[in-house]
Amino acid sequence: MHFNQMYIADFKQSFVLLKPQIEAFKGCTEVNLFQDKANPAIFFTISKWENEEHLENYRHSALFKETWAVVKPNFVQRAEAWSLSLL
Repeated sequence: MHFNQMYIADFKQSFVLLKPQIEAFKGCTEVNLFQDKANPAIFFTISKWENEEHLENYRHSALFKETWAVVKPNFVQRAEAWSLSLL
């Protein structure tokens, strides 16, 4: 996620509050936030889910929709997401 510089501090504060709620969501085993060292306006979240169904349930939840409604307008460019498999 690449944010407007003015939103960085707010996003970090929001994530601290949201992390326990996301991790409490059924099927979530871990969620972490990473900030790019070269460009502090770029962030990555990495979350681990028991299965794809739990992730999809989260993506359709009120928590996700409410959070996304606040976060999305602060993007400098479109966010990207990937689902990965550990090899």
